[in-house]
Amino acid sequence: MTTGFHYRHVCLEAAACVLPDEIIASEELERRLAPAYERFGLLPGRIEMFTGIRERRFFPPGTRSGSISVQTVRKLLEISEFDPARIGALINGSVCRDQVEPATAARIHSESGLPQTALIFDVSNACLGILNGMQVVAGLIEAGQIEAGIVVGTETGRPLVEQTIASLNGRDVLSRQDMKLAFASLTIGSGSAAVLLCRRELSRTGTRLLGGAYLAETHQHDLCAGGIADAGPDRGRLLMQTDSEALLRAGVKLAGRTWPIFLDALGWTNANVSRVLTHQVGIAHRKLLLDTLKLSENIDFPTVERFGNTGSAALPMALALAIEQRVLRQGDRIAMLGIGSGLNALMLGLEWRAGASP
Repeated sequence: MTTGFHYRHVCLEAAACVLPDEIIASEELERRLAPAYERFGLLPGRIEMFTGIRERRFFPPGTRSGSISVQTVRKLLEISEFDPARIGALINGSVCRDQVEPATAARIHSESGLPQTALIFDVSNACLGILNGMQVVAGLIEAGQIEAGIVVGTETGRPLVEQTIASLNGRDVLSRQDMKLAFASLTIGSGSAAVLLCRRELSRTGTRLLGGAYLAETHQHDLCAGGIADAGPDRGRLLMQTDSEALLRAGVKLAGRTWPIFLDALGWTNANVSRVLTHQVGIAHRKLLLDTLKLSENIDFPTVERFGNTGSAALPMALALAIEQRVLRQGDRIAMLGIGSGLNALMLGLEWRAGASP
């Protein structure tokens, strides 16, 4: 059974992002990690050396993801000039949420001026949340249930990074395995992104969301896991443990299996792909992924060096920035390559039109 799918009636009308003002260099994080580095005999520079991440951005302490998502949705509606009354769904797809209940989407909807008739809910799937939200909205449009929908997500990485540093510095005994499992948490940044999808007849841009493909390998769900520690010296802290090397290899292998299904669903070959947007994790991941799919680095649009890993917002942020910087060209066929812990791979294909916002 194939996991490829195709859309006939869906357009991507606009994408927008909101970036935090505060910039934190990797070397600054390592200065804060001095006690742990000294105990373990580590030299500064390893974060940038292994990941390529020079810096990341943080929202102010205490920032709630919903408040930033409201800003992002408002920006999206402004640049697209799309009638809010036609929005039939609002999905929040970020890992970060304001609370367990109600859905963070409820606050975003309340403060964004969207109609009462819109479906609102959160979608959770690690770094694939926003892409999965796009899949849901596109399916609703294709089925004729709604005319348009918005997917938004904001990741606030500061608490995870700061609590990871506190955990590592506070340990009396620090093993190589401790550092290995915590390392990915030090790559996390903050950011927000939103996309607007609509029925083809309503689109002023003509940028088609053509379809995509997905695969899951959930027997590897334990390679990355995060949450609030409920025992031990780190009780009450937000922490994440990641086997980065195993996750990289397994994720790229899964992407390699998903890629031919994706190409077949869209009727593409590698030669048809003029631009790729990937989930932004690190330079080693990027290189291995593109090498595995036999794609040139020249068609990628990397942002990880400046923003770190911003979770579900990473790929749609790259899309929004590529639009803002006018990187995309008329007729470009764009492959959005999402990989998330779980493991899950989801790839979506766009056919670009020059009229797309802004």
